[in-house]
Amino acid sequence: MSSIPGQLNPSPRLLLGPGPSDAHPRVLSVMSTPLLGHLDPQFLTIMTETQEMLREVFQTKNQLTFPVSATGTAGMETCLVNLLEPGDKVVICTMGYFGNRMVEIAGRCGAQVTVKEAPWGQSFDLDTIRETLKTVRPKVLGIVHAETSTGAGQDISHHGLRHVAGLHTGEARRMGSRCGVQLLAEGAELPAGNVAGQFQSTRG
Repeated sequence: MSSIPGQLNPSPRLLLGPGPSDAHPRVLSVMSTPLLGHLDPQFLTIMTETQEMLREVFQTKNQLTFPVSATGTAGMETCLVNLLEPGDKVVICTMGYFGNRMVEIAGRCGAQVTVKEAPWGQSFDLDTIRETLKTVRPKVLGIVHAETSTGAGQDISHHGLRHVAGLHTGEARRMGSRCGVQLLAEGAELPAGNVAGQFQSTRG
């Protein structure tokens, strides 16, 4: 069936990209139910349950963990504008389109941005990042885990992040708030078995 200008095309679409992606039928069914107000007790219960599940997924105890219904870029902006103030030092590692977006956002926040670049399609050596952090001593390190513009993946495993922040536990705790991978709140610790301040977003 051909589409008619100004009308929705009823033909189904199969989305196979990194985002947006197809919603499960159960999700679509729930979305068709009446809306809840943001102060409705039932909404607050659902929000609390969602926060608890997100904390488990992100391996954090941060009580301010909450979902942002928006694009990945909005997620990056939400994070950076709440962390950075004019004059703050930030290191952004960019290896593609979305890393460049972080650079732009941090610049608009008035931060002193140090940009580390890798060829598109490649990832960063963790030793290189670590040496940059030792030199710059930034408040925030920004790096893209899955650069969907090229398909490149970056190691942000727990072991890898501890290596970047400092191999020794004491050093990792000191550096966790100053030049570790810290994207939620300054002063976050880097306890064993957890990644302090790891920020994740899903484009959709």
